[in-house]
Amino acid sequence: MSRLLPQPLTSAMLAAGWLLLYGVSAAHVLLALALAVALPLFTRRFVGEPMGRARGWRRLWRAARFALLVTWDIVVANVAVARLVLGPPGRLRPAFVSVPVALEQPLAVTLLASVVTMTPGTVSAELSADRRRLLVHVLDTDDPQSLVEQIRVRYERPLAEIFA
Repeated sequence: MSRLLPQPLTSAMLAAGWLLLYGVSAAHVLLALALAVALPLFTRRFVGEPMGRARGWRRLWRAARFALLVTWDIVVANVAVARLVLGPPGRLRPAFVSVPVALEQPLAVTLLASVVTMTPGTVSAELSADRRRLLVHVLDTDDPQSLVEQIRVRYERPLAEIFA
Protein backbone atom coordinates (compact mmCIF):
# COMPACT_ATOMS: atom_id res chain seq x y z
CA MET A 1 0.00 0.00 0.00
CA SER A 2 2.86 2.40 0.78
CA ARG A 3 4.13 1.92 -2.79
CA LEU A 4 0.84 3.17 -4.21
CA LEU A 5 0.39 5.92 -1.59
CA PRO A 6 3.85 7.01 -0.38
CA GLN A 7 2.36 10.14 1.25
CA PRO A 8 -1.19 9.21 2.34
CA LEU A 9 -1.85 12.52 4.11
CA THR A 10 -0.76 14.47 1.02
CA SER A 11 -2.96 12.24 -1.15
CA ALA A 12 -5.97 12.79 1.09
CA MET A 13 -5.43 16.56 1.12
CA LEU A 14 -5.05 16.65 -2.68
CA ALA A 15 -8.26 14.70 -3.23
CA ALA A 16 -10.21 16.74 -0.67
CA GLY A 17 -8.89 20.02 -2.06
CA TRP A 18 -9.81 19.05 -5.61
CA LEU A 19 -13.33 18.06 -4.59
CA LEU A 20 -13.79 21.25 -2.55
CA LEU A 21 -12.73 23.37 -5.52
CA TYR A 22 -14.63 21.58 -8.28
CA GLY A 23 -17.52 19.86 -6.53
CA VAL A 24 -18.43 16.24 -6.15
CA SER A 25 -19.36 14.39 -9.30
CA ALA A 26 -18.33 10.99 -10.61
CA ALA A 27 -15.78 12.50 -12.99
CA HIS A 28 -14.26 14.76 -10.35
CA VAL A 29 -14.05 11.96 -7.79
CA LEU A 30 -12.16 9.81 -10.32
CA LEU A 31 -9.88 12.70 -11.27
CA ALA A 32 -9.26 13.57 -7.61
CA LEU A 33 -8.31 9.97 -6.85
CA ALA A 34 -6.03 9.79 -9.90
CA LEU A 35 -4.26 13.01 -8.88
CA ALA A 36 -4.05 11.88 -5.26
CA VAL A 37 -2.21 8.74 -6.36
CA ALA A 38 -0.13 10.15 -9.24
CA LEU A 39 1.23 13.42 -7.83
CA PRO A 40 2.87 11.95 -4.70
CA LEU A 41 4.35 9.16 -6.81
CA PHE A 42 5.86 11.64 -9.28
CA THR A 43 7.16 13.96 -6.56
CA ARG A 44 8.50 11.24 -4.25
CA ARG A 45 12.12 11.86 -5.25
CA PHE A 46 11.81 15.57 -4.36
CA VAL A 47 10.03 15.07 -1.03
CA GLY A 48 12.00 12.10 0.25
CA GLU A 49 10.93 9.04 2.09
CA PRO A 50 7.88 9.08 4.35
CA MET A 51 8.65 9.25 8.03
CA GLY A 52 7.14 7.65 11.10
CA ARG A 53 3.74 8.80 12.33
CA ALA A 54 4.98 10.79 15.38
CA ARG A 55 7.79 12.44 13.46
CA GLY A 56 5.44 13.27 10.59
CA TRP A 57 2.95 15.05 12.86
CA ARG A 58 5.74 16.98 14.54
CA ARG A 59 7.06 18.04 11.15
CA LEU A 60 3.56 19.02 10.02
CA TRP A 61 3.10 21.13 13.18
CA ARG A 62 6.44 22.87 12.58
CA ALA A 63 5.49 23.54 8.96
CA ALA A 64 2.16 25.04 10.03
CA ARG A 65 3.90 27.30 12.57
CA PHE A 66 6.40 28.33 9.90
CA ALA A 67 3.58 29.15 7.44
CA LEU A 68 1.93 31.34 10.08
CA LEU A 69 5.23 33.10 10.80
CA VAL A 70 5.83 33.78 7.09
CA THR A 71 2.26 35.04 6.66
CA TRP A 72 2.71 37.41 9.61
CA ASP A 73 6.05 38.65 8.26
CA ILE A 74 4.48 39.29 4.84
CA VAL A 75 1.69 41.39 6.39
CA VAL A 76 4.12 43.40 8.55
CA ALA A 77 6.54 43.89 5.63
CA ASN A 78 3.70 45.10 3.39
CA VAL A 79 2.94 47.91 5.84
CA ALA A 80 6.63 48.80 6.21
CA VAL A 81 7.20 48.84 2.44
CA ALA A 82 4.08 50.95 1.89
CA ARG A 83 5.42 53.51 4.37
CA LEU A 84 8.81 53.52 2.66
CA VAL A 85 7.43 53.82 -0.85
CA LEU A 86 4.94 56.55 0.03
CA GLY A 87 7.56 58.51 1.98
CA PRO A 88 10.44 60.59 0.65
CA PRO A 89 12.67 58.55 -1.69
CA GLY A 90 15.86 59.81 -0.03
CA ARG A 91 15.09 57.66 3.02
CA LEU A 92 15.60 54.40 1.12
CA ARG A 93 18.89 52.56 1.69
CA PRO A 94 18.85 49.64 -0.78
CA ALA A 95 21.59 47.05 -0.64
CA PHE A 96 22.64 43.62 -1.81
CA VAL A 97 23.37 41.30 1.10
CA SER A 98 25.05 37.90 0.89
CA VAL A 99 23.36 35.41 3.23
CA PRO A 100 25.25 32.19 4.07
CA VAL A 101 23.03 29.11 3.71
CA ALA A 102 23.54 26.06 5.90
CA LEU A 103 20.58 24.05 4.58
CA GLU A 104 21.43 20.80 2.79
CA GLN A 105 18.19 19.74 1.11
CA PRO A 106 17.50 21.39 -2.27
CA LEU A 107 13.79 21.80 -1.43
CA ALA A 108 14.62 23.58 1.83
CA VAL A 109 17.01 25.96 0.02
CA THR A 110 14.34 26.64 -2.61
CA LEU A 111 11.78 27.38 0.10
CA LEU A 112 14.19 29.75 1.84
CA ALA A 113 14.79 31.68 -1.39
CA SER A 114 11.05 31.73 -2.09
CA VAL A 115 10.15 33.00 1.37
CA VAL A 116 12.71 35.79 1.10
CA THR A 117 11.25 36.77 -2.28
CA MET A 118 7.63 36.62 -1.04
CA THR A 119 8.41 38.96 1.83
CA PRO A 120 7.96 42.54 0.54
CA GLY A 121 11.14 44.58 0.57
CA THR A 122 13.45 41.65 -0.15
CA VAL A 123 14.18 39.63 -3.28
CA SER A 124 16.38 36.59 -3.72
CA ALA A 125 18.64 37.70 -6.53
CA GLU A 126 21.00 34.74 -6.90
CA LEU A 127 21.94 31.44 -5.34
CA SER A 128 25.59 30.46 -5.62
CA ALA A 129 26.42 27.34 -7.64
CA ASP A 130 27.32 25.41 -4.47
CA ARG A 131 24.03 26.53 -2.79
CA ARG A 132 25.96 28.04 0.11
CA ARG A 133 25.24 31.76 -0.46
CA LEU A 134 22.01 33.55 -1.25
CA LEU A 135 22.31 37.05 -2.65
CA VAL A 136 19.37 39.12 -1.37
CA HIS A 137 18.38 42.59 -2.54
CA VAL A 138 16.79 44.56 0.28
CA LEU A 139 14.84 47.77 -0.27
CA ASP A 140 15.95 49.43 2.96
CA THR A 141 18.55 48.45 5.53
CA ASP A 142 20.97 50.25 7.78
CA ASP A 143 22.48 47.03 9.16
CA PRO A 144 23.01 44.23 6.60
CA GLN A 145 24.32 41.86 9.27
CA SER A 146 21.08 42.10 11.26
CA LEU A 147 19.17 41.20 8.08
CA VAL A 148 21.39 38.13 7.65
CA GLU A 149 20.75 37.13 11.27
CA GLN A 150 17.01 37.71 10.91
CA ILE A 151 16.81 35.49 7.80
CA ARG A 152 18.84 32.77 9.50
CA VAL A 153 16.84 32.80 12.75
CA ARG A 154 13.32 33.38 11.40
CA TYR A 155 13.46 31.29 8.22
CA GLU A 156 16.52 29.08 7.89
CA ARG A 157 16.42 27.55 11.39
CA PRO A 158 12.74 26.54 11.20
CA LEU A 159 13.28 25.10 7.71
CA ALA A 160 16.22 23.07 9.03
CA GLU A 161 13.95 21.67 11.77
CA ILE A 162 11.19 20.85 9.28
CA PHE A 163 13.57 19.08 6.88
CA ALA A 164 15.72 17.40 9.55
